[in-house]
Amino acid sequence: MRYKVPLALLATTLSTGVFAQTQRRLITDSVNETRLHRLAGNTRHEANASNDQGAVADELPLEHMQLLLRRSTDTQAAADKFVQQQHDKNSPLYHHWITAAEFGRTFGAAPEDVASVKSWLEAKGFTVNTVYPSGLMIDFSGTAAQVRKAFRTEIHKLNVGGESHIANMSDPEIPAALAPAVRGVVSMHDFKPRPMKRPRPAYTYGSGNSQYQAVTPGDLATIYNLNPLFAAGITGKGQTIAVVEDTNLYADSDWTTFRKKFGLDAYTEGSLATVHPKAAIGVNNCADPGVARGGDDGEAILDAQWVSASAPDAAIVVASCANTRSTFGGLIALVNMVNSANPPQVVSISYGECEALNGDASNASFNLIYQQAAAEGVSVFVSAGDEGAASCDAGASGASHGIGVSAFASTPYNVAVGGTDFADTYHNTNSTYWSDTNSATFTSALSYIPEIPWNDSCASGLLTSYFGFTDPYGSSGFCGSSTASKDGLLGVSAGSGGPSGCATGTPSSNGVVSGTCAGYAKPDWQAALAGVPNDGVRDLPDISLFAATGVYGHYYVFCWTNKRAGGGSCSGAPSTWSGAGGTSFASPILAGIQALVNQNARAPQGNPNPVYYSMAATHGTCNSSDGNAADSSCIFYNVTEGDISVNCSGTVGCFGATITANQRRQTANGSLSTSSQSYSPAFQASRGWNFATGIGSVNAYNLVMQWNQ
Repeated sequence: MRYKVPLALLATTLSTGVFAQTQRRLITDSVNETRLHRLAGNTRHEANASNDQGAVADELPLEHMQLLLRRSTDTQAAADKFVQQQHDKNSPLYHHWITAAEFGRTFGAAPEDVASVKSWLEAKGFTVNTVYPSGLMIDFSGTAAQVRKAFRTEIHKLNVGGESHIANMSDPEIPAALAPAVRGVVSMHDFKPRPMKRPRPAYTYGSGNSQYQAVTPGDLATIYNLNPLFAAGITGKGQTIAVVEDTNLYADSDWTTFRKKFGLDAYTEGSLATVHPKAAIGVNNCADPGVARGGDDGEAILDAQWVSASAPDAAIVVASCANTRSTFGGLIALVNMVNSANPPQVVSISYGECEALNGDASNASFNLIYQQAAAEGVSVFVSAGDEGAASCDAGASGASHGIGVSAFASTPYNVAVGGTDFADTYHNTNSTYWSDTNSATFTSALSYIPEIPWNDSCASGLLTSYFGFTDPYGSSGFCGSSTASKDGLLGVSAGSGGPSGCATGTPSSNGVVSGTCAGYAKPDWQAALAGVPNDGVRDLPDISLFAATGVYGHYYVFCWTNKRAGGGSCSGAPSTWSGAGGTSFASPILAGIQALVNQNARAPQGNPNPVYYSMAATHGTCNSSDGNAADSSCIFYNVTEGDISVNCSGTVGCFGATITANQRRQTANGSLSTSSQSYSPAFQASRGWNFATGIGSVNAYNLVMQWNQ
């Protein structure tokens, strides 16, 4: 059942009540092409002289750019309040989910403004492909020459670390008369977000110090208490979960093999489909991407497999669109689904880019589409990231941009899913929590296992202690040791968390929260929970689940046969299959658990965060360190030991980095800190909510059965 009160009351409320028609025209002047407005914060930092390879050809097509519109402050406030009341049990609007068309009619830009902007684009020679039902986004296409003439910015070729890219070399400009109704162009470049998947490294010390345990679906069901739900028939029946991708699967048979190997094929209603969501109106902008280069299909298959592990009877939809020269295919797929007549009940996204690099307009586009999804009853789960608190340093050997979070995960309308590891190896209690033998479906976990933050960096306080060092930082600390270097522990690799810092505005230093940057305001539902800092901004993550890559011996297995991209054989024991970690796994798994909630509640739930935080405040949390001695009534396991600090260099939020012999640069053996002058790890686990793991992890049975009580 989608609505809890008559639709007539909803229509009356939207048209005459608290949310009366507030769409006010913002474009009041005639367009004068000599009076311009710069759309600040929409140039990639890589678009600089050192990378510049010259302008692209004038005729180069730029397909399906997304122009984000702005609504009046009154309409914005009304939309915010409406979604808040949809999630308030004491409001008469509780769970009044609306359609994309209703959202657009009530909370979109003024129709006159939409028409004015559309006319300007067409007058400049662009093809307007789609004006979305939300009334807040226009899909348009053109050439590099048309972009240069209309937006006063050139598209150039770039060489970035040996890779070829294109990007606008300056912020776009538009006529000042249009500026009140235009937020910006989501992107005019081909840099794409990164998947939150971390392949399992070949750690050299594992066989001597830990018992390797590949985590399987049966283990997951034991550890997070899914089995009683499955036994009761709460398996995701009737639920559709979309995983958002920019690629197709390499082979659907990999999903089938995974389910058969681990006994999930016993849940016969579970299904898999790949779709390319079309735009609701206008020209279709979602092309079949095929199997994308670069291994993103590895991300897609693990998403599809592990969401099925937690919701084995759900309909799993791989929603994929091809990347264009200017737009991430996953964003096109997401926007098209949310603007469709039948959006999925649950969505998982395992991609990201830090706020300070993503750009003002792109940040705003995710905030908008997630808000619209929440208004329609769709639950959106997003990987918090795999870089600790240094999301602007993905892939680096050390952090240098200070504290930053993923723009894909930091909005108030999605669940940001962080990552944990298991603490049994650190405490030498493997035999307490794992059987020496596997079941027929390769299950060996015996119970819930105490958790610590996932952290593969030498700056981890626990790894520092584990290897016999006193301090993580400095030339004599763990990060300055040959052990850390030899074992691959110099790198930005940990579950992500931190405060939103650059959701809006423009940084004065590339990739650093600075300049006019500001974070999203803290939602009321987050502010009420003990441990959440009084910092005035949205804090990440919300919930965390296991996401480790094997540094303590535990990691996920999945079936991925694309050997050219890094996959392998799916024959034989699962321990020989592909292994990985990262919040790429945690997000779809939690999305699957939400499908169980929906099935049991017999209705979609919109943004789950208000319920998570309310339940944590009302019922409290258990200490994860209690492990199998934790109370059986626990809903959340508060992670209290460890941190997500990563190694760093430079002067931004880095403590203890030493200078090389030639005195020219710091080495990446400092520790990311909230202060450059003293050691304050960013960030530590603690009692109550914390930046390392949020509320903590879940007991799925108790979460589902006590949902919203």
